[in-house]
Amino acid sequence: MAERFAGRVAFVTGAGSGIGRATASLLALEGARVFAVDVNRDGLSETVGSIRAAGGQADGTHCDVTDPASVQTAVERTVAAFGGLNILVNVAGIGGFLRFEELELADWQRTLAVNMTGAFITTKAALPHLLTPPAGNVVNVASTSALRGVAYAPHYAASKAGLLNLTRSLALEFATRDLRFNCVCPGGVRTPLGRFFIRREDFEAHLIDYAAPPKPGNFADPIDIARIIAFLASDDARMINGAALTADGGTLA
Repeated sequence: MAERFAGRVAFVTGAGSGIGRATASLLALEGARVFAVDVNRDGLSETVGSIRAAGGQADGTHCDVTDPASVQTAVERTVAAFGGLNILVNVAGIGGFLRFEELELADWQRTLAVNMTGAFITTKAALPHLLTPPAGNVVNVASTSALRGVAYAPHYAASKAGLLNLTRSLALEFATRDLRFNCVCPGGVRTPLGRFFIRREDFEAHLIDYAAPPKPGNFADPIDIARIIAFLASDDARMINGAALTADGGTLA
């Protein structure tokens, strides 16, 4: 496989499982030195260990993306370990179905803190390094929920819509400084997060079922999304900036 990321350093949040793990592993396979972070210590250790076992270069640390001090420390460790930071991939996210009557302020605040504010915090911390040549880029993982309303998940949809427009806004602001920002919007993906998006008997079925892909069972695997992230993070996508790339098997269509 061509090493599109040889000489590049990638910082991947949410790397302890799912899309984050698949992305960290793929970037390392293609030559990146990967610094992986997550709040899941065991999962993070497995990710770093598997990359090293495959001959890749990886390090990592426990990091809470909602805590600026935790993120700053992780970024500093990245630069100390690998000499820089060229690619930021914000995957860390939480969510799930809840009836609005059940949704507490704490649920709302925590979801926005991880899914949207976490990307703000990591981008702020990484920015000085991302602006150092060679040209850097950021890939944020939103959701098709950023592009439409989602019954029983207003907190999740709002956080992902905010992340999408954060991406677009920064893409405009930093375009003349060779720093790209793009967003991937997956539909259903087979990850541990999926267990929190299970239809309950007290939900109106038609409000959930309309979001199913046109090909039954056509949900993505984490590697499917990781390949899209790798493309956007590579020089192959140098003319793509401010994009929201939908990966849902045709669901929104």
